[in-house]
This record gives sequence, structure tokens and C-alpha cells, in this order.
Amino acid sequence: MGQLGVNSYRMGIEWSRLQTEAQGPLNPVELARYVDQLDRLNAAGIFPMVVLHHFSNPCWINALGGWTNARTIPAFVDYVTRLAAALRDRVRFWNTFNEPDTYASCGYLIGEFPPLKKGRLDCFRTVIRHMAEAHERVCRVIRRTGSSLGEVEVGFSKNWTYFQPYWKASPWDWLMAAFIHRHLNTLVMERFLGGARKTASTFLGVNYYGRIRFKNLKPLVPTFGFSRDELARMGVECDDMLERHPPGLETALQEIHQQCRLPIYITEHGCSSADEAFRERDLRDNLAALHRAIERGVDVRGFYYWSLLDNFEWQFGYSKKFGLLSVDFNDEQRSRRMKPLGRIYRKVCLENSMGL
Repeated sequence: MGQLGVNSYRMGIEWSRLQTEAQGPLNPVELARYVDQLDRLNAAGIFPMVVLHHFSNPCWINALGGWTNARTIPAFVDYVTRLAAALRDRVRFWNTFNEPDTYASCGYLIGEFPPLKKGRLDCFRTVIRHMAEAHERVCRVIRRTGSSLGEVEVGFSKNWTYFQPYWKASPWDWLMAAFIHRHLNTLVMERFLGGARKTASTFLGVNYYGRIRFKNLKPLVPTFGFSRDELARMGVECDDMLERHPPGLETALQEIHQQCRLPIYITEHGCSSADEAFRERDLRDNLAALHRAIERGVDVRGFYYWSLLDNFEWQFGYSKKFGLLSVDFNDEQRSRRMKPLGRIYRKVCLENSMGL
């Protein structure tokens, strides 16, 4: 990270490693492991942003029904209360939930995350409601606990994907896109930031990758069975995951800014592809869109590229290559190598410029 020139690193702390039972003490061995990582980051002048929930739960939480059970809320608050107190000398940036919309939709609408349910809109809405309540409560705990490093900042990260019809004249695709936008975007923002609840957060994290267009009710993305070549012939330019749509980042940031009036961090943006020239163009175009949004008055405080390393991408395993650094997963040492995009990103960080 020092070679990349970054001044901040967003990292997760895994609940299941630290607390093996409800209201239980934090595991001192596992806590020491995280403390060491945080100390190394701070010593290098790289301040950490800590993510408290990134899709996974302890087994004992899942046994209760996970986030469909309201008992998960006080359990999470207890965990965060203990962790915030333990790390107040090392962390002042906290990210409560990463993409609650993705977690709830993949678990209860499309069946790609545990518990692998499909079409359970009732469960989706319950999960979002419970996570939003937990978010508000832990934000107030974290702000009350404070940090010796300075003023605490805390917020959640909203994945913002545009959902649109491929054919503008298709009423069914319009309805599909509008329905999904209503639940995955509008509803989540209302639950987490509606009314007085907005005052709990000091910022909003935005994860932006692109858009999904529907043709005959089917999403035009590689992860739903279409090849990139087939999509390209339809004018749908994708990485290995989604259609790339840099202008949407500018539009999204302006819309979100008007809705919530909170400072924004781009907590994730990245591109999964073996084509480094494609990834460079994608980064250039999205940073240009980000810059235009800033020029139009959107208060953007930071940008985190997803991801530092080629990673385990949930239901896709190790097949998606998002990293600025490659990882050899066949090597026991997990050897790493800077990719061409990593060198370009380093130039952006060091010069604080888009002059790619």
C-alpha cells in the first residue's frame, strides 16, 4: 500500500472471529491480530476505515435466523460497543454495513447468498429494516465512544446500481427496472437515512460499478449467462460482472447528494477483467465522472478502489480479478505482483490528479 501511495485503507473486521456467543467477550487472540494490522497502517500514515459487517455473520447469529430476527440487533450493538471501546485509539472511521441491499437481495430474492432463498420480498424488507435500526444504534454508540485520533466519522455503504430497460418502448422491462430500483435503491435509502435517522450518520459510503439493463425481463450482464462478446454486439459493454456506465456515477452522486446532503466517500469502485487496457479506460472515465460531480457541488471526501488484491468474490470464488495486485492462489505464500493498473493508480494517488 505504501508503494501505491494511498493514505487510507478500508478493511473489514470479522464478527465471527471476535465473538463466539451472544454478549460474549471479544476473543483476545483475534483482537490482537486486528490491532497489529491497524497499528501497522497507522504507523505508515495510512488511516483505516473499518467495516463492521460485510455480508457474513457468526454461526450463532445464523442459527437465530440472521437479520430476519430482531434479536440480531442488540447482539450486533453489543459487539460493536465492545469493539469501538477496544479500538478507540486506533480507528476513527467506521463503516457499519457494506451494501445491505446486496446482502438482503442475494440471500432472500435471488438465492445466491445463504440462506439461499428466492422471491422472499418480505424477508428482504425485514432484513433491511433490522439492519437500518442496528445502523442507527451503533452509529450513536461509536460517536459516543469517540476516538483519541480525532473526530469520529461513521456511515454505511450503499451499492448504487442503475436498473433500466434495454428497449425504452418495453413496458415490462420498464416495470421490472422500476420495481428493483424502488426496493434496492429507494427503500434502502429511506430506511437508513429517512427522517431523524439521518442524523446518526456523519457520511454516506457509495459503491458504484455500473448498471443493469433488462431485455425481455432478463438482466444483460455476464453473471446471468450472457457472454461478454454477445453483450458487446448488443452495445452493452461489460467487465466480468456488470455493464460499465461511467456517466451514471456523476448522475448517481448528484441524485444522492440532493437526497441526503451528507459528505460522500466512494467506498468501492472497481473493474473485474484480465484486460488491463479496459480497466485503465474504465478508471479514467469514472474518475472523470467523479470530478464532474465534485465540480457541480457534490461533497466527495475520498475514493477507495476495489480492490487492493485479487480477492474471494463471494459466490464467484476466486474467478473475478478486481485487484490492483494479482495474487497467485496456487502458491502457498500467495505471492503478489503489481498489475499495470496498480502503477497507474499509484500515479493518480501521488499526483492527486487524473492525468493518466
